[in-house]
Amino acid sequence: MSKVITIANAKGGVGKSSTSTALAAILSERSYKTLLIDCDTQCNSTDTYRAMTEGVATVYDVLLDESRLSLDEAIQHTECGDILAGDSLLRQADEKLKGSVDGLYRMADALDGCENYDYIIIDTAPAMNSILHNCLIAANEVIIPVTADRYALQGLSQLFETIRAIRKRQNPSLNVSGLLLTKYNGRANLSREVRVSLDEVAEQMNTKVFDTAIRECIKVKEAQARKQTLIAYAPKCTAAEDYNRLADELIG
Repeated sequence: MSKVITIANAKGGVGKSSTSTALAAILSERSYKTLLIDCDTQCNSTDTYRAMTEGVATVYDVLLDESRLSLDEAIQHTECGDILAGDSLLRQADEKLKGSVDGLYRMADALDGCENYDYIIIDTAPAMNSILHNCLIAANEVIIPVTADRYALQGLSQLFETIRAIRKRQNPSLNVSGLLLTKYNGRANLSREVRVSLDEVAEQMNTKVFDTAIRECIKVKEAQARKQTLIAYAPKCTAAEDYNRLADELIG
């Protein structure tokens, strides 16, 4: 069975898509069969992979459309890797799934019995909604990216309560792999202060802060602008080095 890792944080701008695409690219480069699923309505991961969104099946067709296509019918094989493309229509999810008996299990059902991949990485939107619940219920692990600023802890308590409720009722094996510090500048006092606070929060969540912190790096934005994964665009930049160390932590 695949290992399913959901990248989640209700706060925007913390590097969920950058983390999702970098991890998926690194795992694929290391010969692991890897699938990226874009559940963010902004479709940044889809854009990075240069996947199509018009006239093709997307994550919407798998989770919300009446046809309920299978995963295999919707996966696109791009130069960057395999991806289930995002769709802005996912904004309709809460309305469409309201009152649905299986509404929170659509992703788990879609991934049930999936044996084609070693890893499935799921990018999520900065929102506490039914799609996030779907992704957490389907996952084995959660990585929570947080930035080194005074608002870093914003929304973490609500996310943790959601994870705790899902563990209790729908997915008892769900594990928080750790908090991932992103856009990190070790020379800034604020970054160091946030790191101490994160250690305390991680202890409360019965998890850890990853040893690896993703350093702030202009190459991340440049890669996004050129619609390339960071690993393909600048494999030797500091952020790429950090994401490789993160992959080592996960695999190890």
